[in-house]
Amino acid sequence: MLLSHSRPFLLVAALMLATLPASADVAVRVEGVEGALADNVRALLSVQRYATTKDLDAETLDRLVGRAEREVRTALKPFGHYEPEVTTETRAVKAGWEVVLRIKPGPVVKLVESRVEVAGPGKDEPFFRNVLSASPLTAGKTLSHADYESVKGELLRQAAAHGYLDAQLSSSQLLVDVAAHEARAILVLETGERYRFGATRITQDVVKPALVERFLRWRKGDWFDSVALLRTQFALDDSEYFGLVEVLPGDRDREARTVPVQIKADAGDRYRWTIGAGYATDTRFRGTLGFRNRRVNDSGHRLDARVQYSEVEQTATLTYTIPWDDPALEKLSFRLEAENTTNGDLETSGVTLRSGLTQVRGNWQRVLFVEASSTTSDTGTVAVLGEPSQTRSSDRLLVPGISYAKLPPTITGVAEVGRGLFAELLGSTAALGSNSNFLRLRVQDERRIPLARTWTLLLRGQLGLSAISEFEELPPDYRFFAGGDRSVRGYGLDELSPVNSEGERIGGRHLVVGSVEIEHDLPYKLAVAVFFDAGNAVNRLGDPLEYSAGVGIRFKLPFVSVGLDVAQSLSESGRNPRLHLNVTPVF
Repeated sequence: MLLSHSRPFLLVAALMLATLPASADVAVRVEGVEGALADNVRALLSVQRYATTKDLDAETLDRLVGRAEREVRTALKPFGHYEPEVTTETRAVKAGWEVVLRIKPGPVVKLVESRVEVAGPGKDEPFFRNVLSASPLTAGKTLSHADYESVKGELLRQAAAHGYLDAQLSSSQLLVDVAAHEARAILVLETGERYRFGATRITQDVVKPALVERFLRWRKGDWFDSVALLRTQFALDDSEYFGLVEVLPGDRDREARTVPVQIKADAGDRYRWTIGAGYATDTRFRGTLGFRNRRVNDSGHRLDARVQYSEVEQTATLTYTIPWDDPALEKLSFRLEAENTTNGDLETSGVTLRSGLTQVRGNWQRVLFVEASSTTSDTGTVAVLGEPSQTRSSDRLLVPGISYAKLPPTITGVAEVGRGLFAELLGSTAALGSNSNFLRLRVQDERRIPLARTWTLLLRGQLGLSAISEFEELPPDYRFFAGGDRSVRGYGLDELSPVNSEGERIGGRHLVVGSVEIEHDLPYKLAVAVFFDAGNAVNRLGDPLEYSAGVGIRFKLPFVSVGLDVAQSLSESGRNPRLHLNVTPVF
């Protein structure tokens, strides 16, 4: 039974409210319920919504408080509480008035029967079976209206998404016996027949029609799938050929059980200039200037030019890209790059021509590539007749290779994979005209594992292995270094490396790096983290690693996390803590 204002209390309240200022502050306090129940009560309370109204007068406040018991009942029903007891109190405080709601939620209604079924030709489809097996509607549980609506909605969504366009609920009942505190949930979906994709009509004059057809995530006669429509929409949007793209299903043919599709696309801007500047502890200040011709011709070829500058790397790159079989995910590219880079105490400059074929094989992105380069490197200082002398090496290399990357679970996949499992094998030999014989394997991975609602475990690892008879023959730009924002924090970029007789960092044969980080979410898109890093670039596996630990703060934006870390070396005494600024994509 619900208890409200008694008549004597109403009289007292009326006299009190008569003195209420025209613009007094009103605070609302809810007692007796917590968590989701309290949140829902507050969301439905009229007095809560109007508490900050500037012109709230005494009479209006009294009416709002009078609605509370009905609104509390409505708010608690979805959680199985049908008989709450509610008392209200309005009292004067220094800042204005305080409304206190004391709630006894009462006994909960339990599910004593739950019948969720799928009938018809699609009853054995795995996507329907997954809904049934994951259904939270089980006998003995507290009644939750949200669970009931969720299961009902998911059945209909799965039917519409997978071509069962005539599906309907033949039974949809939630029967509640308030006196007995019992409920029965009954949901029966009749699937009807499944539809297929019909003809696809494409209206555009931007690129060749055959190229657009290769973007489609379906073929005529495939089972209709609304996710395929979305994936095609995003693939065409991401192609950058078009400005406005519409991928819309037409009216279904009930006799042929097919759904036609209409695609309309307008031309987007052909040319794009980009300019950027930033700062990171690894690179210091950096800048980028880029130009892209998104449609060199109606075959969809692209041309990119980019100049990048930082204290440790200066590059000028020209890339020509040809769409391959699946133009959303595959390409043939040719890249000419002039660079001057600093790794450790080595400085390398030269020109590289790289051709690569990017293809998708299942859930993997494979790249077959070959690099032809001519580079000159300062390889360190040696003593000549007692005087230090800078040594230089020139390398002419033809380096074939292959890489595999696990595609992230996005709608269309990505053309470039920046995080996740990645493996690359490359090498060169004198038989190809190179002046060095070596083989190098590089593997890296990164995982984000949810531990609880606000806790996440981040694991990161890198492994690099080189096979070469004499280390000096390994070209400097293929050697390994460790340390930096994305490596062993607490050390500068490429600071960890074997050294020569003069103490200069010249890179190593192998690389071992690992990181464990625990992140805790805070309000306002912030998070804090604690981490432990270990790793080194070494010439022999088993050589000592360096260790560090630290704390950080994160500002999370869509698809990216901006972090500020303070790391302290644990394996090298006497080092000061080091500050790291990093920007990390989040999948």
